[in-house]
Formats: sequence, structure tokens, C-alpha cells
Amino acid sequence: MKRRVAIVLSLCTLAIVAYFTASKWLIRHETLMSHDILRDSRRVAVDVAVRRDRAMQATAEMIELPVVIISHGNTVKHTEYSFLANTFAARGYLVGSIQHDIETDEPMVTRIGEEYVGRRPQYNRGIFNIMFAIDEMKKAYPNADYRRLTLVGHSNGGDISMYFASRRPELVKKVVTLDNLRVPFITDGNIKILSFRSTDPHFKPDPGVIPDDEMCRKAGITVVNTAFQHNELSDRGSDRVKSTIQALVHKFLDDDGSLKPGLIKPEDSPNDPFAMVTASVPR
Repeated sequence: MKRRVAIVLSLCTLAIVAYFTASKWLIRHETLMSHDILRDSRRVAVDVAVRRDRAMQATAEMIELPVVIISHGNTVKHTEYSFLANTFAARGYLVGSIQHDIETDEPMVTRIGEEYVGRRPQYNRGIFNIMFAIDEMKKAYPNADYRRLTLVGHSNGGDISMYFASRRPELVKKVVTLDNLRVPFITDGNIKILSFRSTDPHFKPDPGVIPDDEMCRKAGITVVNTAFQHNELSDRGSDRVKSTIQALVHKFLDDDGSLKPGLIKPEDSPNDPFAMVTASVPR
């Protein structure tokens, strides 16, 4: 028995060492800092993550890298989503996480009663930032598929992602949002969507943003109602929060049908986040 425990502990130790080694050496992180001359030389920072071996294969024109664009939430930095950037990069994606807000921007305000509570200017700026970031990424990584993007966004960044997808649907294949609150989901079924929702009472989605269960099933949308808080849906969250999100993102990317469209509630599987994917309503 003691020998068995020792073997298990050794294997766990090796797995942990392998994980951190892979994160440090297999995935390359770099910052692309550029200035958009068409917008008064606005500074746009992009944190890029990519697996070293996949980057070399792309450079040799052996493969074309799929592309993920991450958009941060209000008051959260673009570098605070490394758990997601590394998840996508480990699967062979080229990941660009954009800093949308800079210190010279006017404060974001809420205007109740206006469309998107008055935040359309931030969403339009987000579109410009994404398109500019893609142009800069193309210079460093030309052999990547910038025509079928996967967009990921938290809170305001999730709204930017959904807004971009609604305006440029021909460029978007998938969207992952983490508690976006203002921009309604796309329901035409052409874009696959995964959305994580918090139980934070201070962050409630506007009416009409999240489709009902029937529409989710028809449109291929999976909504996961978690027990997590709004700002936990970033690197600020616990390991349990991040591992749960990572597990479901992996299933979302697998395209094997294991993650069904529909609404998933935390009480469906209170103790096992991996089982939540089997609890949603079948097609």
C-alpha cells in the first residue's frame, strides 16, 4: 500500500513538474507594442502566446495556425487571462490578448436606457483594436488563419467579442464569453458560442442578452451558469475556477459533441465540474 501511494505521489510530482516545464518552455510569450497612426498613434499592446513547435511548423509553412483573440474586462489587464491563453496555446492556437484601454481614455460610463447602456464607443474602439492587432500579428506570424477567429472575452471584453462577431461574422468561427452583460448573443447558428455566467449579484446581464434554453439548443449555444463571482473569471480566480473553465473550453474545442448546447446549472453537478457537460439538454 505504501509503495502504491509513493508511486502515485511520484507520478503527481512528475505531472506538476511537466506542467510547469511545458508552460515555461513549450509556450512562448511575447509582447507586440505598436502605435496606430490612423488613431493619433494610439498605443496597442498585444500579449502573444504560441507553442514553440507549432510556431516553427508555421514558419516552415507546414501548417496554418488557428487564431484566438482575447479581450479583457473593465479594470482588468490583458495579461490577467494567462490561464486561458495557455490553454489555447497548448492546443496549437496562436493567441493574442489585447490591451483595449489606456490611461488617456475617458472613463467608461453607464447610461441607463441607451443601447448597450451607452458603451457603443468602447465596442467600436474594440473593433478597431482587434483589426489593428491582427494586422500587427500578421507581420510576426503570417502563416496563421486570421479568416476564422475564435474570440474570447470577459465582461466588457465579452461584449466587445460579441459585438465584433455581429459586425464581422465572416471572420468569426467561435466565441467564448465570461459574463458579458450588454450585447445580445448571436443566434443565427453560424457561430458556435460558449458562455460562462457568474452568480455575482452586482453583475446581471441586461434583458435579451442571453437566449432561452430552446434558442440556445437551436443556435448551438452552451451557457454555463456557474457558482463563481464575476472577477473570478480571470487569473484572479482560484485554481478550481480556472480548472473548471479550462475543462469546458477543451470540450468546446473538441467538436465531438460532448458539450451540448443549452443551459447548464451548477446544481446539475455541484461537485464534479467535468460532469456538468453531460447535464445539459441534448440536441
